[in-house]
Amino acid sequence: MKVAFVFPGQGAQYAGMGRDISEKFSEARAAFAEADTALEFRISRLCFEGPEEKLKLTENTQPAIVTVSIAMFRVLEGKGVRPDFVAGHSLGEYSALVAAGAMKLGEAARLVRNRGRYMQEAVPVGEGAMAAIVGLDLPVVQSICDRAAEGQIVSPANLNSPGQIVIAGNRNAVERAVALAKEARAKMAVLLKVSAPFHCALLKPAEERLSVDLDRCVFTELRHPLVTNVDAAVIRTGAEARSALKRQVSRPVRWHESIQRLL
Repeated sequence: MKVAFVFPGQGAQYAGMGRDISEKFSEARAAFAEADTALEFRISRLCFEGPEEKLKLTENTQPAIVTVSIAMFRVLEGKGVRPDFVAGHSLGEYSALVAAGAMKLGEAARLVRNRGRYMQEAVPVGEGAMAAIVGLDLPVVQSICDRAAEGQIVSPANLNSPGQIVIAGNRNAVERAVALAKEARAKMAVLLKVSAPFHCALLKPAEERLSVDLDRCVFTELRHPLVTNVDAAVIRTGAEARSALKRQVSRPVRWHESIQRLL
């Protein structure tokens, strides 16, 4: 039997996360200390104690989730559990690359803090939106987005399963798409509580800023192959990892295909 480690994206955060493993395992404490040093503030305290309002700020959420993910990974690694493959949903791809040995935790924590800030700054608050559509397949959702755009941006952002797709774009266009999805008898079409319209063309400015940071980072060969978000392809080199991270900000997460590739 082969083992895959799959890492979570934004939205998995909660005040108190990581406290229990930090109290019990030295490997976890070392991971938190590494992130604290790299970020020059105690992300560990924010994870353990909150407050929730500060933790859910995108520039804090992203390094917090990556740090907790790697703390857990290192505990498992210390017990002799090794993955044959790794993957991560959106932000989780950074955790997966740290686990694969392609980059250091401290560098990843700094990168995703900037990533969160760049994403938030790319679109003024209130001008972007995301929505979950359940019960319609991708060609139908794509057609709905095309009709709803009316000169704005709205497109599939997270292809989570054949019948569960998240869309993102300008708020007005997303709202029009939600209305059209309901007319098409979607089982569910609802706006999501998010701070920015992730994984759509509106995030191009964030992608360009992050690309500059990624070019400064050192990526090494992966110890464990990774299935990418943007292509659902297996990669093994540092150059491929850098390219995948550059492209994922404004492109859809092909999650269903990624899981199928792992299977």
